[in-house]
Order: sequence, then C-alpha cells, then structure tokens
Amino acid sequence: MSDINIRKTGRAGRITLTRPKALNALSYDMCLAIEDAVDKWRDDPEVAVIVLDAEGEKAFCAGGDVAQLYQTGKDGDYGFARRFWADEYRLNNKLHSYPKPVISFMQGFTMGGGVGIGCHGSHRVVGESSKVAMPECGIGLVPDVGGTLLLAQAPGRMGEYLGTTGARMGPADVLHAGFADYFIPEADWPSLIAQLEANGDPFVLDKAATPAPSGNLADLQSEVDQLFAGETLKEVTDALAKAEGDFAADTLKTLRHGSPLSMACTIEMLRNLRGPGIGMVPALQQEYRFTYRAMESGDFVEGVRAAIIDKDRSPQWQHQGDVPQADVEAMLGPLGDNELKLEENT
Repeated sequence: MSDINIRKTGRAGRITLTRPKALNALSYDMCLAIEDAVDKWRDDPEVAVIVLDAEGEKAFCAGGDVAQLYQTGKDGDYGFARRFWADEYRLNNKLHSYPKPVISFMQGFTMGGGVGIGCHGSHRVVGESSKVAMPECGIGLVPDVGGTLLLAQAPGRMGEYLGTTGARMGPADVLHAGFADYFIPEADWPSLIAQLEANGDPFVLDKAATPAPSGNLADLQSEVDQLFAGETLKEVTDALAKAEGDFAADTLKTLRHGSPLSMACTIEMLRNLRGPGIGMVPALQQEYRFTYRAMESGDFVEGVRAAIIDKDRSPQWQHQGDVPQADVEAMLGPLGDNELKLEENT
C-alpha cells in the first residue's frame, strides 16, 4: 500500500505512514493494515518492539480521512462510517493493551485519529514541531479513538478545556496533559530508531530525553480548573462569561464556534470516565455510542461540510445555545445489539 510502509527491520516491527501531502491522514485501509501487522507481530519472537513514525515534516497524522466518511453520510449511508469507527476503535484498544513496547515518534500535527494510533502506546515521543490536539467538536464529532480516556486522565479539568476547544498543545503542553512521555529533539530520532531496530530496547529513549521548551498549560491549570468546574456546557460557558481576563474571553469565543451538542456530550463523557476501574474499553464504548449516531442525529455531516468540503466556516448547528440534557442522553444512551464489540472485525 502506497499510503503506509509496514516491514520488519532487525528487532523492530516498523510502521511508517507515507501520505505526507495529505498530512498522513488515516484511511480505513491504513487502519486495517496496521491492525493486521500488530496482530502478526504479537507472538513473533523476532519482533521486540513496534515503532510508529511518519514521512514529512508537517504531520505524524493529522487525523482520520473524514472526507471519505462525509460522502457516504451525505448519501444516507451510515453503515460505512460505523464500520470504520468500530474497526478503528478496535485497533486503538489493541495498541493500548499491547504486550510489547509500542513506540511512536510524533512530529508536527497529531490530531484525532493520529492521537488514536500515536498516544496509546507505551513510549510516546514528541519533538520541537509537535502539535497535538483533539479538535473534533469543531466538526460536530466528539474526541474519540480513546481520546476521552486521555482527556479524563489529564490534570484537573484540563481535559474539558482541551476537548471542547480543540486547543493545540506544543511539546511541553503534551507532556503536561499526559498525551506523551518524552521530549527528544527531532534530529536525534533517526539514530534512536536505528538503535531500536538493532537491539529492541526502549531504554534508549530514557537516556535521550531532555526537558521540553516551555509551554502554557501548566501556568493555566488553576484557571482552567476554576472555569471548567461546571457539570454541564451551560455552567462552563456561564463561568467563562462572568470571568475577567483574556483567557476566559478567548476561550468563550472559541466555544461559540464548536458544535454545542458535541461539546455538551464531551463534558458529560469525561465526567462519566472519572473514577476507579474506568479504562479504555468503557471510553471507546461511550465514544462509539456518539459516533454511531453522529451522522444521523448529530452535527457531523454539517460540520465536515463547513470545515472541509465547502470551507465556508459557517456551520448551521442543531443547537444555537443551551443543549437540553435529554439530547445529550439521547446521543450517549445504550445501543442495544449495536454496542461496540471490540473483539469483532466488522
């Protein structure tokens, strides 16, 4: 497949995304190819580690190929997207629970589906150019691919802020939020990958890691915790409207552009994921309840149209203000026989 290069090199199973002109956007076929590889390597004694990287300077993976999903949804075919999401989430879960080290090198943009393949492994590396975000609320979706688990585990209420605004994190911010483990200068990556291929020992990353350039999130943490303490989107926007300062004003302005239904559901989903015994499987199952309904009942088709297809940046969301709790519950309620089954290939 020209979009991805999968091979074994020394002790490493190598997966390289090769769509740099498309910012290495993740297609359905690429997901299935990655899953096939990690399945084969699970019990392969020659493979000690898996290394995920990508060609090009601009992006590790800027997200899923949503244009591919848009057309089927616009035509009234919801089955393709539901199959895509179910199979993608199965891959995310396998990477999260993989018995061997999974090492990702994430330069440039890592967003959406890129977070799903890059941020659930055991060793996650960022560099100077790294920009990580979960911007799904801007296209009428919710943070998915296991992103709600990462957001729920972020310090304080940082997850609500990142999930609703889609704010981009530089390398220090990525480390603060818990989406990565190491900052290593990108010039060092080729030699580290060569060492991983030679000996299959991820300890080389510990020796190569250095402090990241300063970021913003750590300094904003207390303000974010205060402003996003509300249990609902309305409580959050009310707090932002009453607060003084540029950060609150800029954040409120950003929230005015996102899908109210998506943002309200995101806040509800993160609340549901906090507590003992909560993990990746409940996160993915909850995300799938939303994405299963996203085309038929949510704002996804309109959001993609406005942002990517027509690019008029003027989506007509279902809700123009407050979102009734009943609408949130309708998007996140059980799916019965259609619940996500992570053990099945659809």
